[in-house]
Amino acid sequence: MLITGGAGFIGSNFVHYMLDKYEDIQVVNIDALTYAGTKDNLEGVLDDSRHEFVEGDICDRELISTHIEDVDIIVNFASESHVDRSINRSKPFVTTNVQGTQTLLDVATDTDIDRFLQISTDEVYGEILDGVFTETDQLNPRNPYAATKAGADLLAKSYKKTHGLPVQITRTCNNFGPRQHPEKLIPKLISNTINEKELPIYGDGSNVREWIYVEDNCRALDRVLSDGNNGEVYNIGTGHEKTNLEVAETILDATGGSEDLITFVEDRPGHDQRYALDTTKIEALGWEPSWSFEEGIQKTVEEYTSEDN
Repeated sequence: MLITGGAGFIGSNFVHYMLDKYEDIQVVNIDALTYAGTKDNLEGVLDDSRHEFVEGDICDRELISTHIEDVDIIVNFASESHVDRSINRSKPFVTTNVQGTQTLLDVATDTDIDRFLQISTDEVYGEILDGVFTETDQLNPRNPYAATKAGADLLAKSYKKTHGLPVQITRTCNNFGPRQHPEKLIPKLISNTINEKELPIYGDGSNVREWIYVEDNCRALDRVLSDGNNGEVYNIGTGHEKTNLEVAETILDATGGSEDLITFVEDRPGHDQRYALDTTKIEALGWEPSWSFEEGIQKTVEEYTSEDN
């Protein structure tokens, strides 16, 4: 298995999950180690004989070609993913998310692989005020990050149609859990609460997101690879919808922090009000979430507190 972006948040959790679950797996892990990726996320598996780490860029076709020999499955986590950063400077997002995906698809087309799993996001659909998005709904990204992920999705689907590449796409709701970069909402709020700093909440805190503990997402991706159909898109969600304010309040409940720390700040441009996913297809494969939002938050808080001690 070739995993790109495997030193980042979700990618590293997936590397740990797969190595823990399958004794006979061999993982080649390629990551550029930008600000969001670190070898620290791979502690415990870097010296595993079944895991080879390669520092490199997915836009480097020669590098990818060198390490794709004997690979059966490609899982592309490599991505610039922070919306605020994409608003300020979108070029790195186009380079990694679109051109990097194109490079992987081109190399994969010249090989005999069983699966190419493109990791995407619910943000490609845009916002939905009522109801849920299905996999056949129109893509309507509303920020540069989401637009580049939508572009990568369409490229992947086109390679399935044009070249017969065995592509699958997963679109997952917001992940949280261990190894997440501290600029993201939940780790930032937990860290600030522990250190008795202000909890910055955009606008009035009413924006709604659906949340999944990262281990549940890893289980879903594994299920798609083993039982999902080629050419299919699978939404991965939990139904755990929370406003940003409710997220902050849940963290305060878990830490015993004061609500006085909550501070409302100017909303960001193009801030989608709500995302929500129909998960009928992934549930038909026999997957369902095992972690509640509150359980996942409690576990994540415990990990942060343990690290601080």
